This record gives sequence, C-alpha cells and structure tokens, in this order.
Amino acid sequence: MFNKAAVFTDIHFGLKGNSKVHNEDCERFIDWYIEQAQKNNCETGIFCGDWHHNRNSLNLTTMDVTIRCMEKLGEVFENFYFFDGNHDLYYKDRRDVNSTAFSKYIPGITFIDKITTIEDVTLVPWLVGEEWKKIPKIKSKYMFGHFELPSFYMNAMVQMPDTGELQAKHFEHQEYVFSGHFHKRQKQGKIHYIGNALPHNYADAWDDNRGMMILDRKNNAEPEYLNWADCPKYRTTTLSKLLDPDSNIIKPNMYLRVTLDLPISYEEAQFIKETYINNHKCREITLIPQKQIEEISTELDISKFESVDEIVSKEISAIDSDNFNKKMLLDIYNELW
Repeated sequence: MFNKAAVFTDIHFGLKGNSKVHNEDCERFIDWYIEQAQKNNCETGIFCGDWHHNRNSLNLTTMDVTIRCMEKLGEVFENFYFFDGNHDLYYKDRRDVNSTAFSKYIPGITFIDKITTIEDVTLVPWLVGEEWKKIPKIKSKYMFGHFELPSFYMNAMVQMPDTGELQAKHFEHQEYVFSGHFHKRQKQGKIHYIGNALPHNYADAWDDNRGMMILDRKNNAEPEYLNWADCPKYRTTTLSKLLDPDSNIIKPNMYLRVTLDLPISYEEAQFIKETYINNHKCREITLIPQKQIEEISTELDISKFESVDEIVSKEISAIDSDNFNKKMLLDIYNELW
C-alpha cells in the first residue's frame, strides 16, 4: 500500500465559528505538512478523520480553503488516503451524510467510506452501529482509524471513562494502531493517538506536541513524530510570571490567559494587552482577576482546590445519559474560552 507515509489528523477546518485566522492556520499547516513529507520522501499521505469541525453545516469561506487544501494534497502524493471522523458526519450512527465525500472527485485523493484492508494495512473511518465487532477479526499489521478508547486522555485534563464497546484488547491482530479523535498525542502499548494537527484551544495549553507522523513501512521503522514549530500556541500564566524578564513565555501567534496576581489599574491592564499584542504579535490576551481568598483559612491547602476548567470537565464527564454527547459538550465549553 505504501513504502513511507505522512500521517496527520483532526485539523478541524471551520473551528471557532469558521474563523478566518483558524482556517489560515490550517492551510499553513497543510503547506508545512507537504514540505515535510517531501523532505522525508513520503509518497503516500493518510488523514485519520475530523477534516471539518461543524457537523451540521459548512460555511462557504471554509469550503473555499478546504477544497484548495485538498487539491494541494492530491497533487503532491501518489496516493492520499482520507477517511471521516465523527465531526465529518451529520449523524452519529451513520456515515452516508457527511461533509467530505466531495474529496473522491479530487484527483489523487482516495476517499475511504468503509473499513478497508489493503495488503497489511487497514483503514477504519468512524465506527457506527455494530461495526466495532469487526475489529477483533481483522488481521493486519497496521491499522489507522478514528477510535474512542477508554483510559486515554481526550486532552490534558480529561481522561476517557471506561465506557463503550470497543476496547484496546480488541486489536489483538495488529502490531500498530494509529488513531485520530483524541487531541493529545499519547501511546499505550500498540495504540498511538497521533494528536491534532495544531492546538485548538486552552485545553491544549502548554502542549505543543502537535503536527504529523511519518511511518517508514518499507524499512519496518518505528513511527516518527514531527512537531509544527510555527503552530499557534496557548498559554496560561500569572501576571507576575508574564512580567518576569526571564520567563520567556511570549511567542508569536500566541493566545494567552493571564491571572492577575498583582494589583493593576484598568489603564495598566489595557497597556499590557496592547503592548503584547502589538509588539510581541500575540493574538489574544485575556486578563482574569484572581479570586479573593482572604476569608479562606491559611491552614487550607489552596493547591488542592480545583479550577473552573477541572470542575466543569469533571461534571461533564460524569454525565450518565445517552442523550448528551459529552465530547461535544466539552468542545463547546472549551470554545467559549
């Protein structure tokens, strides 16, 4: 099927209300991905799901950039294999209505709309219905998919609870399993979550391990991960650390959430925001007043108090109902920031 493949996942065109900046970041990533694939002599490309973000509709400006990027990929690779994640599907339990089927009309793109095995490689779009029962029966060295497996981390804060039918033990006939869906790059045993192409929100704060993977199948090599150095970055910090000349926190294209642990006036706050945005090319700075804790006993260990993010994430993860999509609720909450 391939000698050497360049792999990425979860780019989410149209995120943040079809943000022009985000879509431009996505196209910059595609250009970088192509450059790295060519440098490393990858003749094949693989995308592991969630090309688009909005499951219900597509904006025309988003479609413009998404088609252009798809055409770039089709022109560069001998074969570019593409399959859907859950965000590409209108229905949770069906794949017939999706936002990406147009890709099969683009030269060079192979759209995978069902579980497909080619030689010792299996490609698996988002599983629907009882399809998960087919996984233990598939014998292939490599499997690429968009899986939702328990005990892995959805992001830095939230671990997937032990729910759902598909388990890690079902991949007994594979040596390597590569998946999209969860945005944090991680590995347990034979299962690799590649991680999203670029950071999307503050759930990715301080974690810049985002980019692509190279798999040299011809030489039976271990997967190699490349980080996109120019990706947008998310940081959370305090004002005292931000103002420390030795902190070296600020980078271009950064989103910054700053807790005000020092007293400042409204005018000083505005000056700080304007200075870092204009002089240091930060994209956004949010200043958050520190909560008053004088009434709390000094004997209490403040470090054990949960943040709002932790509380909300924990409560959403604890929802016990089939009527709510917990991952979608977490995505909505993260986008609010």
